[in-house]
Amino acid sequence: MPAATALRRLLPKPPQWMKPPLWVAMYHSITDTADDPYRVTVSPVRFARQLHWLSDRGLRGVSVRELLAAAAEGRAKGLVGLTFDDGYADFVDSALPLLRRHGFTASVYVLPGRLGGENGWDTAGPRRSLLTEDGILRIAEAGMEIGSHGLTHVDLTEADDAVLAAETRRSRELLEEMTGTTVDGFCYPYGHVDARAIRAVRAAGYRHACAIDPGPLTSALALPRIHIDERDAALRLTAKRVLHPLRRRRPADLVPAPQRLVGADVS
Repeated sequence: MPAATALRRLLPKPPQWMKPPLWVAMYHSITDTADDPYRVTVSPVRFARQLHWLSDRGLRGVSVRELLAAAAEGRAKGLVGLTFDDGYADFVDSALPLLRRHGFTASVYVLPGRLGGENGWDTAGPRRSLLTEDGILRIAEAGMEIGSHGLTHVDLTEADDAVLAAETRRSRELLEEMTGTTVDGFCYPYGHVDARAIRAVRAAGYRHACAIDPGPLTSALALPRIHIDERDAALRLTAKRVLHPLRRRRPADLVPAPQRLVGADVS
């Protein structure tokens, strides 16, 4: 039996009638730049307008942890998940003040194996500084959720067993030692996910994880997200929000990691 099929059978079956899927926005760097080949940058001015767009519609940005907790209690209406991949240092000065001004929170996925380093995996893009330990602690103290983006930004679907364990389990251990709090969230580098990567994330103790478009693997351990970039003004944001319910190919209840996955064999 294919691994994806086996894993899907272990996830909660969707009810016949489904509410619209949770809306989770994916950001990366918040800064000004003319060099953005991967479209991972939003200027502070555009970001401020995007947050105003949410507020004007009665929507509130929250971390994935808060979004899933609210969904489990049936009170997620009006909440939008905000996520920031790669742990760019510009989050502290550019994104954090704007989020706090609106009373929003977010999930920031960082790389404990590259503290204070740069985004060497983006070969065609500009070099960007990554968060230091001090920056991560400042973000956590401001009420943001700190999650793991792996240890060094490796594609988990291509990693051997040793690397897979380090990128998932070891990165969580380092972040928990650093912050003194439990780290529940993971974000798959490049958004790439398969059944083996999900097993490793679950075994490492994470309760939720973000991908991009996981299709039939969609679950609390592989949440779909909407990419947001500099082009997303009001009209594009409206279209993305309206069309989002149509993107989910095989919906599942998005509740924190189902216990029936523990120890399950989906190989």
